Amino acid sequence: MELAEEITIAAPLDKVYEALNDITILKTCIPGCEELNWTSENELEAKVTLKIGPVKAKFSGKVTLDTTNAPTGFSLAGQGDGGLAGFAKGGADVELIADGESTLLKYVAKAEPGGKIAQLGGRLITSTARKLSKMFFTKFEKIMSGEESPPEEDDSGETAACDPVSD
Repeated sequence: MELAEEITIAAPLDKVYEALNDITILKTCIPGCEELNWTSENELEAKVTLKIGPVKAKFSGKVTLDTTNAPTGFSLAGQGDGGLAGFAKGGADVELIADGESTLLKYVAKAEPGGKIAQLGGRLITSTARKLSKMFFTKFEKIMSGEESPPEEDDSGETAACDPVSD
């Protein structure tokens, strides 16, 4: 499965790039995110609860970032394990293009599900992936435009976990 999209974000390129590397903002924007932590300079570990059709699962996974082309682009690759529900692996290439005081964000993402999730059918998986992507970028745009306040950390340095995603 492959998804490609481009969106305009009402913020300068350097601010968009910075926000895409801000774990507090990412944790807030990722649907179903329960935990998100840097494990090294270019690797994240995540726990996300998702519902895809009739299958609800908690995924644990790792994402590796390649920032060779930063700040105008970066790539990420990852894999997640949902236990009995199955697994997913994939990646994305992100390009940021300055457009005055705004930034055009283009991405191409590829994912390959396996196990029980893969048996649900390509249409359901693709529509769910599009929905989750739209949720992420809608929230991200609202934070970047100032329509929503950026998340605040609590005393432990953590942000509040997101609610699990459901249909």
